[in-house]
Amino acid sequence: MKSNPTRRRFLQLSIGGLIGVTLGGKQLIKPAAAADLPQLAEDDAQAAALKYVHASPESDKHCENCALIQGTDGDEWRPCALFPGKAVNAKGWCSAYAPKPS
Repeated sequence: MKSNPTRRRFLQLSIGGLIGVTLGGKQLIKPAAAADLPQLAEDDAQAAALKYVHASPESDKHCENCALIQGTDGDEWRPCALFPGKAVNAKGWCSAYAPKPS
């Protein structure tokens, strides 16, 4: 009985991929740091739709204490779940603001 070359190739690639993910997985799944992300512009289409501004009009409502902000507390620019691939100003605000649960 001959072995199927397609099956053999599939197994070789699968094993190679598993080894690669196991040995180098940390670099493949490294989350983006806010410093690596471009800053969200107020005139960005999605930012404009959500009325995003770099400086919150209300002192107690800003991105820094919003449930949607990500990244490290204290950073001036941080990732936000609403704007993937871009960093928002921690002192900013948008209409989707949701206070962090206490």
